Amino acid sequence: MANLSFDATAIEPSAPITILPPGRYPMAITKTEIKPTRAGNGSYLSVEFTISSGNGANRKLWANLNLDNPNQQTVDIARRELSAICHAVGVLQVNDSDELLGRELMVDVAVGKRRDTGEDQNVIKGYSSISAQPTRAPMPAAKPAAPAAAKAAPWARAAA
Repeated sequence: MANLSFDATAIEPSAPITILPPGRYPMAITKTEIKPTRAGNGSYLSVEFTISSGNGANRKLWANLNLDNPNQQTVDIARRELSAICHAVGVLQVNDSDELLGRELMVDVAVGKRRDTGEDQNVIKGYSSISAQPTRAPMPAAKPAAPAAAKAAPWARAAA
């Protein structure tokens, strides 16, 4: 038996975690860590993002970037994703992942299925600068003005 001395009336109960609706969220990079792959044949950079404001504030999402992997295509994908993160936060040359900490960016979030359970989960689909505004479709070209009404011929009858 464990002696807890715990008073649940003093602590807000945890709420179930729900899926974020798809959308673009302002986030900050709050943690980076190199971890070994499950197979033990490489490593990946785990990047933790925290929603900084609005719907879902303080919720976390992660990107795992396989920068050291026997599959070159996997490495190429991870490097492109890291490049997108770097461009979004304005740090184009990184020597240490800690240089990204605290940087803010917009993260495009979608809903996908977990491979292992098939349950819904949030997935990161893209990154952009926090100051970037969504582009608008160009306005259609204005129609040329109708020609000025021709003067009525002198023999035409005036409307009564």
